Amino acid sequence: MNKHSYLLLLLPLLFGNCKTQQKTSGNKRWKLIWEDQFNGTELDTTKWTRISKNNADWGRHMTTDPQCYDMKNGTLFLKGINNPDTLKDPRPFLTGGIYSKGKFNFKYGKIEIHAKLECAQGAWPAMWMLPEKGKWPDGGEIDIMEHLNYDSIIYQTTHSRYTHELKQKNNPPSSAKAGLNIADFNTFGLEWYPDKLVFTLNGKETFTYPRVANVDPSQWPFDQPFYILIDQQLGGSWVGKVNPANLPVQMIVDWVKVYQ
Repeated sequence: MNKHSYLLLLLPLLFGNCKTQQKTSGNKRWKLIWEDQFNGTELDTTKWTRISKNNADWGRHMTTDPQCYDMKNGTLFLKGINNPDTLKDPRPFLTGGIYSKGKFNFKYGKIEIHAKLECAQGAWPAMWMLPEKGKWPDGGEIDIMEHLNYDSIIYQTTHSRYTHELKQKNNPPSSAKAGLNIADFNTFGLEWYPDKLVFTLNGKETFTYPRVANVDPSQWPFDQPFYILIDQQLGGSWVGKVNPANLPVQMIVDWVKVYQ
């Protein structure tokens, strides 16, 4: 074999190896550190707590009542219902939600939640994160997904003292919308780094909130452990009034996974 023929045979091997190395080096390797597939018949209370009523706009109808929770066929159902007993509890509606406060939190990593959102006038399902320690808004808030009424979009937002009290919602932009097929299961996600929050929908990047230099330090409260909240909210100043005729409504959660 002459040297020219040998080089022709060698070139594809060399370029093939280069392509493989580039592909490997370009991928972020995530390791699964925590998950819930909701495969049982009861909520795993080592991971989650049912959310009780609270005075926040989103929490006025939250309850631990079993009527607002169900698990079957490997999925969790968080329900918003008309209250069947207003003598026992005068609130017109009851809603189910869970959080991992005091049981699981993390700092930096990736979270994905695979779920289906049902629609109703006044329905406000949300997937979000709050700091294990610290008061709102100083501690920050990360809204992985919020959905309103019958919309075909979701909202992905960050909150902090910087955005709430200093009114700096556009330096940088603190919220964005993403379109989705509301009839399907979708995967709602976040990649959390020391210098940016990357929101995703079905594995695609939809919105990035960066850490910014030379602004008030309250712009970035995201250097501490956060816990997870998933809830089927009803009513409030943002979503508007609830139409009782549209209820019950529910969020159907297939799984939650956290990586680092």
